[in-house]
Amino acid sequence: MSSNAPLQTSGVIEPEQTQPAGDRRNGAAGPEQAFAPPPRRARALFVASFIVTDAAMSLLAFYVAYLVRFATVGPKLGPFSDYLVLAVIQLVNTLLVFFFYKFYHRRHAAILLDEVYRMFGGVSVATLLTIAFLGFVLRGLEYQRLMIVLAWVAGLVLIPIGRWVHSRVQRWLHRRGHGAERVLIIGAGEVGRMILQKIQHTPGLGYQVVGFVDPHPSQARVLGLPVFGGIDELPQIIERAGIAEVIIALPEASHQELVGIVSQCEREKVSIRVFPDVFQIMASEVTISDLAGLPLLTIRDVALRGWKLTLKRIVDVVFSGLFLLFASPFMLLVALAIKLDSPGPVFFVQERMGLDAKPFKVLKFRSMRQDAEANGPGWTTKDDPRRTRVGAFLRRTSLDELPQFINVLMGDMSVVGPRPEQPAYVEQFRKSIPRYMERHREKAGITGWAQVNGLRGDTSITERTKYDLWYIENWSLWLDFRIILRTAFKAFTDKNAY
Repeated sequence: MSSNAPLQTSGVIEPEQTQPAGDRRNGAAGPEQAFAPPPRRARALFVASFIVTDAAMSLLAFYVAYLVRFATVGPKLGPFSDYLVLAVIQLVNTLLVFFFYKFYHRRHAAILLDEVYRMFGGVSVATLLTIAFLGFVLRGLEYQRLMIVLAWVAGLVLIPIGRWVHSRVQRWLHRRGHGAERVLIIGAGEVGRMILQKIQHTPGLGYQVVGFVDPHPSQARVLGLPVFGGIDELPQIIERAGIAEVIIALPEASHQELVGIVSQCEREKVSIRVFPDVFQIMASEVTISDLAGLPLLTIRDVALRGWKLTLKRIVDVVFSGLFLLFASPFMLLVALAIKLDSPGPVFFVQERMGLDAKPFKVLKFRSMRQDAEANGPGWTTKDDPRRTRVGAFLRRTSLDELPQFINVLMGDMSVVGPRPEQPAYVEQFRKSIPRYMERHREKAGITGWAQVNGLRGDTSITERTKYDLWYIENWSLWLDFRIILRTAFKAFTDKNAY
């Protein structure tokens, strides 16, 4: 989902900023590449290589468990060949569980943190099946329970590592055009162009856009790619171009129009994805409730309430307290560097809007000149001339945000949540962006779901709002941990940090 592309406030990059249309490495295909068979063989090879990788890592995990056990017990444990039956049973159970969990159904490289989370459940279930199988079916077989536990621990480490290596190789091949899924975008408007640019700037996704179809085609090419025709020609275009996936980029289309487009696509058995409108993307999963026996559909709910609020607050206090304890020497060095670099205070204190749209004073290390806001607040831009020398480094590495952990400890902010804005901007955005004020239903955060998906700096406020509301309506403790870890990984490499 994330992208390093420098989005404009409209959410779309201008045409001259995109790459040439015929460059396969950028996820696009020129007209001369448009009609070719889909990469089914490459897809099958990716799946087969996934199975081989998981199998190899599962056996390696068991061998590591044997070595650890041998180091504690010694020669009386016996040779590894005595445990091959146990290793094979664990291997078979692992592959079966992964298959039924649909770990081999995905076509594109996944994020490592997601893999670790899913692998924990899969490897754990496979281990329980192994114990059950040996206990009820092969009761006479001598085995070591501790060996299985050690194999489980080793599997939780080695199998995700194997999948990470596989994903890196898969992304590397995708960037060179091998095994990429041929994609047709329906809708040559602003949303369709935005989707194309996202794909072009993240070639590791494994998508190769061949062109557009539009309900009312008015131009032959869009951003260097051909517009093949209208909706009525969809089946023929899909068949001739060897399309594997269709992305419908018509957020304003009526339900009747969407049903018609989907039915046209289904005739050719392709995968179909729909870019939702602003309300669909912000709504949480629909649930069924009742009102005195009358069934009702709940399409908007807040995931973070009740005991979950208490849990989140406990995590905030513990995390921020430990962070400030261990980071305080480094923060003192940063403060000293700021004082030596330019006159003025160490901290920059500014009013921001938080929970329930109540103002609070946010703390940051000062990264700009003392008179930076003499003419009123201004939006930070790339290569901002108001920055100091130390401040430029602090903003590029996001170290200027560290004092906000004090805000977290005081209860004004949370570690994860929607980023707080200045009151002047809040007044401006609430008039032009649907549901903007609903992002204030939760505490503001040091980092958030929008930020780890590339939406920080001079990027679309509308897109940020969608991500913030999705986070509020889909909160979980694991989601917070994912965001924190992704923030730590991106801290020194985020191109939108300035």
